[in-house]
Amino acid sequence: MRATERKAIYYVKETIMIAAVMLMSVALVGILCVVAYTLATYALPLMLGFAVARFAYHTGSGLIGASFIGLIAAAAAFAVFAVLFATLRSPILRLIVALVFAAPAAIAGYALVHGVTYEAMPSAIWRQIFCFGGGAGVGVSALMRLAGSSFVRKID
Repeated sequence: MRATERKAIYYVKETIMIAAVMLMSVALVGILCVVAYTLATYALPLMLGFAVARFAYHTGSGLIGASFIGLIAAAAAFAVFAVLFATLRSPILRLIVALVFAAPAAIAGYALVHGVTYEAMPSAIWRQIFCFGGGAGVGVSALMRLAGSSFVRKID
Protein backbone atom coordinates (compact mmCIF):
# COMPACT_ATOMS: atom_id res chain seq x y z
CA MET A 1 0.00 0.00 0.00
CA ARG A 2 1.29 3.39 -0.85
CA ALA A 3 1.44 6.30 1.54
CA THR A 4 -1.33 8.17 -0.30
CA GLU A 5 -3.67 5.17 -0.05
CA ARG A 6 -2.99 4.86 3.68
CA LYS A 7 -3.71 8.55 4.12
CA ALA A 8 -6.97 8.24 2.18
CA ILE A 9 -8.09 5.27 4.31
CA TYR A 10 -7.15 7.18 7.45
CA TYR A 11 -9.24 10.19 6.39
CA VAL A 12 -12.23 7.98 5.56
CA LYS A 13 -12.04 6.28 8.95
CA GLU A 14 -11.69 9.65 10.67
CA THR A 15 -14.71 11.01 8.79
CA ILE A 16 -16.81 7.97 9.74
CA MET A 17 -15.84 8.36 13.39
CA ILE A 18 -16.72 12.06 13.38
CA ALA A 19 -20.11 11.33 11.81
CA ALA A 20 -20.77 8.54 14.32
CA VAL A 21 -19.92 10.81 17.25
CA MET A 22 -22.19 13.53 15.86
CA LEU A 23 -25.10 11.10 15.49
CA MET A 24 -24.56 9.74 19.00
CA SER A 25 -24.45 13.28 20.37
CA VAL A 26 -27.76 14.14 18.71
CA ALA A 27 -29.31 10.91 20.05
CA LEU A 28 -28.02 11.66 23.56
CA VAL A 29 -29.41 15.20 23.49
CA GLY A 30 -32.77 13.80 22.36
CA ILE A 31 -32.80 11.24 25.16
CA LEU A 32 -31.86 13.88 27.72
CA CYS A 33 -34.66 16.14 26.47
CA VAL A 34 -37.18 13.32 26.86
CA VAL A 35 -35.94 12.58 30.38
CA ALA A 36 -35.99 16.27 31.35
CA TYR A 37 -39.50 16.67 29.90
CA THR A 38 -40.75 13.65 31.84
CA LEU A 39 -39.19 14.89 35.07
CA ALA A 40 -40.62 18.37 34.52
CA THR A 41 -44.07 16.87 33.98
CA TYR A 42 -43.89 15.18 37.38
CA ALA A 43 -42.26 18.18 39.09
CA LEU A 44 -44.28 18.24 42.30
CA PRO A 45 -44.02 14.52 43.16
CA LEU A 46 -40.36 14.56 42.12
CA MET A 47 -39.50 17.49 44.37
CA LEU A 48 -41.47 15.99 47.27
CA GLY A 49 -39.58 12.74 46.76
CA PHE A 50 -36.25 14.59 46.72
CA ALA A 51 -37.14 16.49 49.90
CA VAL A 52 -38.17 13.32 51.73
CA ALA A 53 -35.06 11.49 50.50
CA ARG A 54 -32.82 14.30 51.66
CA PHE A 55 -34.52 14.33 55.07
CA ALA A 56 -34.21 10.56 55.35
CA TYR A 57 -30.53 10.67 54.36
CA HIS A 58 -29.73 13.33 56.95
CA THR A 59 -31.49 11.35 59.65
CA GLY A 60 -29.22 8.37 59.03
CA SER A 61 -31.06 6.05 56.64
CA GLY A 62 -28.13 5.78 54.22
CA LEU A 63 -28.08 6.36 50.48
CA ILE A 64 -30.05 3.28 49.43
CA GLY A 65 -32.65 3.71 52.17
CA ALA A 66 -33.09 7.40 51.40
CA SER A 67 -33.49 6.66 47.69
CA PHE A 68 -36.11 4.01 48.39
CA ILE A 69 -38.01 6.27 50.81
CA GLY A 70 -37.88 9.17 48.34
CA LEU A 71 -39.22 6.95 45.55
CA ILE A 72 -42.05 5.76 47.78
CA ALA A 73 -42.87 9.35 48.78
CA ALA A 74 -42.93 10.53 45.15
CA ALA A 75 -45.22 7.66 44.14
CA ALA A 76 -47.46 8.33 47.13
CA ALA A 77 -47.67 12.04 46.26
CA PHE A 78 -48.74 11.25 42.71
CA ALA A 79 -51.22 8.66 44.01
CA VAL A 80 -52.73 11.19 46.43
CA PHE A 81 -53.21 13.70 43.63
CA ALA A 82 -54.70 11.05 41.34
CA VAL A 83 -57.09 9.85 44.05
CA LEU A 84 -58.14 13.39 44.91
CA PHE A 85 -58.63 14.25 41.26
CA ALA A 86 -60.66 11.09 40.69
CA THR A 87 -62.86 11.19 43.79
CA LEU A 88 -63.67 14.88 44.04
CA ARG A 89 -66.85 15.69 42.16
CA SER A 90 -66.84 19.46 42.55
CA PRO A 91 -65.32 21.04 39.43
CA ILE A 92 -63.77 23.84 41.50
CA LEU A 93 -61.98 21.38 43.82
CA ARG A 94 -60.81 19.29 40.88
CA LEU A 95 -59.47 22.44 39.23
CA ILE A 96 -57.60 23.37 42.42
CA VAL A 97 -56.04 19.90 42.65
CA ALA A 98 -55.11 20.03 38.96
CA LEU A 99 -53.55 23.48 39.30
CA VAL A 100 -51.57 22.47 42.39
CA PHE A 101 -50.19 19.53 40.40
CA ALA A 102 -49.67 21.32 37.08
CA ALA A 103 -48.30 24.70 38.25
CA PRO A 104 -44.89 23.40 39.41
CA ALA A 105 -44.67 21.37 36.20
CA ALA A 106 -45.31 24.49 34.14
CA ILE A 107 -42.62 26.38 36.06
CA ALA A 108 -40.20 23.48 35.58
CA GLY A 109 -41.04 23.40 31.84
CA TYR A 110 -40.37 27.13 31.58
CA ALA A 111 -37.01 26.69 33.35
CA LEU A 112 -36.17 23.70 31.15
CA VAL A 113 -36.77 25.58 27.90
CA HIS A 114 -34.98 28.65 29.24
CA GLY A 115 -31.94 26.57 30.13
CA VAL A 116 -31.86 24.93 26.72
CA THR A 117 -32.40 28.09 24.68
CA TYR A 118 -30.39 30.58 26.77
CA GLU A 119 -27.22 30.40 24.68
CA ALA A 120 -28.85 29.27 21.46
CA MET A 121 -31.35 32.09 20.99
CA PRO A 122 -30.02 35.65 20.77
CA SER A 123 -33.40 37.39 20.95
CA ALA A 124 -34.71 37.70 24.50
CA ILE A 125 -38.27 38.23 23.31
CA TRP A 126 -38.33 35.03 21.27
CA ARG A 127 -36.65 33.14 24.08
CA GLN A 128 -39.44 34.23 26.43
CA ILE A 129 -42.07 33.25 23.87
CA PHE A 130 -40.56 29.78 23.56
CA CYS A 131 -40.18 29.52 27.34
CA PHE A 132 -43.83 30.37 27.95
CA GLY A 133 -44.86 27.94 25.23
CA GLY A 134 -42.70 25.20 26.73
CA GLY A 135 -44.01 25.89 30.22
CA ALA A 136 -47.59 25.78 28.98
CA GLY A 137 -46.94 22.56 27.10
CA VAL A 138 -45.39 20.84 30.11
CA GLY A 139 -48.18 22.12 32.38
CA VAL A 140 -50.87 20.79 30.04
CA SER A 141 -48.97 17.51 29.77
CA ALA A 142 -48.88 17.21 33.57
CA LEU A 143 -52.59 17.91 33.70
CA MET A 144 -53.29 15.27 31.06
CA ARG A 145 -51.12 12.72 32.87
CA LEU A 146 -53.00 13.37 36.09
CA ALA A 147 -56.38 13.17 34.37
CA GLY A 148 -55.35 10.15 32.30
CA SER A 149 -53.85 8.04 35.06
CA SER A 150 -55.23 4.51 35.27
CA PHE A 151 -56.74 5.12 38.71
CA VAL A 152 -58.82 8.03 37.41
CA ARG A 153 -60.09 5.89 34.51
CA LYS A 154 -61.16 3.11 36.91
CA ILE A 155 -63.09 5.50 39.17
CA ASP A 156 -64.91 7.36 36.39
